[in-house]
Amino acid sequence: MDTAKFEVTIQTTDTIKPSSPTPHHLSRHDLSFLDQLAPPIFMPLCLFYRKDDFPGGLDATHKVARLKDSLSESLSTFYPLAGRVRDNLYVDCGDQGVYFAEARVSCKLVDILENPSPTALTRLLPFQLYDPEDFAAALQVNLFACGGLSVCLCISHKVADALSYFTFLNSWAAVARGDAHGTVTPYFDVASLFPPVNLGGYQPSTGIVKEGLDTKRFMFGGPAIASLRDRYTDDSAAAGGNGYRRPTRVEALSAFLWWRYIQSVHGGGKGADTEGKVYTVLHAVNLRTRIDPPLPQSYFGNISRIAITMPKLDDETKIVSQVREAIRQIDTEYVKNLQQGEAHLSLMKERSMKFSKGEIVTFNFTSLCRFPMYEADFGWGKPTWAGSTAMPYKNLVVFLDRKDGEGIEAWVNLREEEMVVFEKDEELLKFTCPSFKA
Repeated sequence: MDTAKFEVTIQTTDTIKPSSPTPHHLSRHDLSFLDQLAPPIFMPLCLFYRKDDFPGGLDATHKVARLKDSLSESLSTFYPLAGRVRDNLYVDCGDQGVYFAEARVSCKLVDILENPSPTALTRLLPFQLYDPEDFAAALQVNLFACGGLSVCLCISHKVADALSYFTFLNSWAAVARGDAHGTVTPYFDVASLFPPVNLGGYQPSTGIVKEGLDTKRFMFGGPAIASLRDRYTDDSAAAGGNGYRRPTRVEALSAFLWWRYIQSVHGGGKGADTEGKVYTVLHAVNLRTRIDPPLPQSYFGNISRIAITMPKLDDETKIVSQVREAIRQIDTEYVKNLQQGEAHLSLMKERSMKFSKGEIVTFNFTSLCRFPMYEADFGWGKPTWAGSTAMPYKNLVVFLDRKDGEGIEAWVNLREEEMVVFEKDEELLKFTCPSFKA
């Protein structure tokens, strides 16, 4: 069937509050400087589960009840997620609750998995991603006609990065299945490491586009990725010397996709409309291991920053080494300067101004590869597929692992007129899988 035509009907809505009241001394969770810089947008993930095939499996009613009960228990530990974001300064942890919607979907789960449409999948979400209001988290449980279901969780980027997202998700799942060893105790004092500042007119919403974008899902199998890694090996070998390290899957794919974007959409950066423009590639980098001393992975919040690369437009072979050098510069000294706040904010304001004037063309990469996307077992098995949705963020690529651990899905968000050109690029199509089945 045409998956764009399925209907989603909200059955009930609720707010799930922590099972234990948040102590008064924890009623205010200050946002860190990095939280303040994060865009005001929901981070989405949709987990799809087939109907239980074994005797004694839970029916939909009992599954929803288990999700609610375990969520309530988990929120006692992850209490800021049940609060409300105030003025880009703090989270009011008054146990207001997580928005929880239950919906019925007119099609079968297999109809979605045959050819997932990123735009159509946004109907499975509780809210528009660019409109988090003051919620720290929200979710929608979608029940399909076949008995399968999806859990679509949205967490505000103001309170969490990707690692924090999965820390909560999998700890919640562990509570649901009764696995005490799988739960995590998070740390919430990131603001003491990166104190909040007065942003002074800086707009974290730069880059968010509500209309005119198109999202396509490009799939790369293991052999294609291996070929691309070989393609950029000379680059790595030249830069690495005796310490040569072959390009990773994400390094190779991001280099390839950016190069094809420049070649197909921007004429190799040589068109008349590209004069005077600066092209940059952005990669999200986890800072927990770059702080001295390193932080535990359970530190909750935005503890990541962006490595900015300005690749040469006339030499594809240098992209990987340039990206690596940009990431290498995000070291302990970089973090120390970042903790001061003001100098970094000045750079962000300057970049934002140039971006708004069209002087900078950015291309953003976020990788969820190697994150535990397929570990969320709420007591009825692991998801058969984990996917994202269309994102209201221009020139953004999100990488997700295929369930086999070898292939990668690249969810590419471009302006509609640019996607028309990009998706027909012959060199790109040589490496993508013809099947879109999840």
